[in-house]
Amino acid sequence: MENWIQFIQPYSQAVNELIFKFQEYQEQFAQTGQHVPIELVTGRVKTLASIEEKMKRRNIPLSRLDPDMEDIAGVRIVCQFVEDIYQVVALIRRRQDFKILEERDYISNRKPSGYRSYHIIIEYPVQTLTDIKVVKAEIQVRTMAMNFWATIEHSLNYKYHGQFPHELAQRLQKSAEATFLLDTEMSNIRDEIQKAQKEFEHRKNKGGHPHLFQ
Repeated sequence: MENWIQFIQPYSQAVNELIFKFQEYQEQFAQTGQHVPIELVTGRVKTLASIEEKMKRRNIPLSRLDPDMEDIAGVRIVCQFVEDIYQVVALIRRRQDFKILEERDYISNRKPSGYRSYHIIIEYPVQTLTDIKVVKAEIQVRTMAMNFWATIEHSLNYKYHGQFPHELAQRLQKSAEATFLLDTEMSNIRDEIQKAQKEFEHRKNKGGHPHLFQ
């Protein structure tokens, strides 16, 4: 257990630092009065049980755990609009505090299950007491609608161990398409939504009491 704690600590530190850095983007956009493309930032480090399960499933030996498992550290950025996703990806590409190893656009090229998200694998340097430890981390960027679908699919995946009944798999695919249709419609009226949000913030900042509930 002591070795496990020592192994996982840099990944935990990487997640905490990345969350803070992306939340800083939220603050900077808000301060300049621009549309904030980042709605929510979360992160997690895989549990020991989850790591062991993936090692068995992917035939990853313990000696290859560091280089071969890319998502021990994971950060998720949730956006309002599909266009926000690509704006956030552009911001990530410009950063110089980590190295991008791979990008996987599951939005333009969705998975057969219907899953959509944008994945970026990075190498992130963590400063420890004694040296610099470079760890891999996965950044997922998706809309709120995509995140809702993916969360449900993930829960069902645990129940069925990835082997969905045919009817359920079909219904998940249909719901994924409905989810993307929602994102598309929200993009079509994005200008109106953003104008309404700015008006809401303006009234709130002036001390007004906009009605949140109808």
